[in-house]
Amino acid sequence: MTLERTLSIIKPDGISRNLIGAVIGHFERAGLRVVAARMRRLGRPEAERFYAVHHSRPFFASLVDYMTSGPVLVQVLEGEDAVRKNRELMGATDPARAAPGTIRREWGESIERNLVHGSDSLETAREEIHFFFGAIDVCDRTDP
Repeated sequence: MTLERTLSIIKPDGISRNLIGAVIGHFERAGLRVVAARMRRLGRPEAERFYAVHHSRPFFASLVDYMTSGPVLVQVLEGEDAVRKNRELMGATDPARAAPGTIRREWGESIERNLVHGSDSLETAREEIHFFFGAIDVCDRTDP
């Protein structure tokens, strides 16, 4: 296995329901480390750029509305096989179909309000991390 980095977003429903600590704890107990984090509110143009891959999908407008409805916590997670591990920890997009013990099964409300976003590949992770963070923003956990 390889040490990797992936992007994770705790979406507006996770923030409004005060689940930041629970979600980060879930990642940390599974061996992932937070090496960068930033709370922010996405503007419509930024959310549209970030989710541009879904532009032609019928849910695009509601996704952008939702992601701009309140603050989000964007973070970089690091660990062995981080992309795959994060995807497993999140669970299926639809919380009703997610495995027991996953973030979405435990706290997701619906397929649209599913609490978290995670990169789906290493290439996507690199692009998404760069979208939100510069190299100086990501800490090496071995730094004093």
